[in-house]
Amino acid sequence: MPAKTPAHEIADRVRQCPDVEGLSGGPFGVVATYLPGETVPGVAIRDDEVEISIVAKAGRPLPEIAGEVREAIKELTGGRAVNIHIGGLK
Repeated sequence: MPAKTPAHEIADRVRQCPDVEGLSGGPFGVVATYLPGETVPGVAIRDDEVEISIVAKAGRPLPEIAGEVREAIKELTGGRAVNIHIGGLK
């Protein structure tokens, strides 16, 4: 099994957040990390930011859910800004 990349690690942490239903590629599928032979949808790691697109579970305020996601991945972002997009509710 290939080693996990930072994008995989971030995706795993985001999925573990209790109010996250899943990751989303965004409305046009552009929030993703492209790796040889695969794509990690919902996580885009750029030089100056990490962009995350999620489907949230309904019930809690969305800013709280976004804060929870930021907290869960902060040690994996290398000090980059983290932008959370909520692409849907379940």
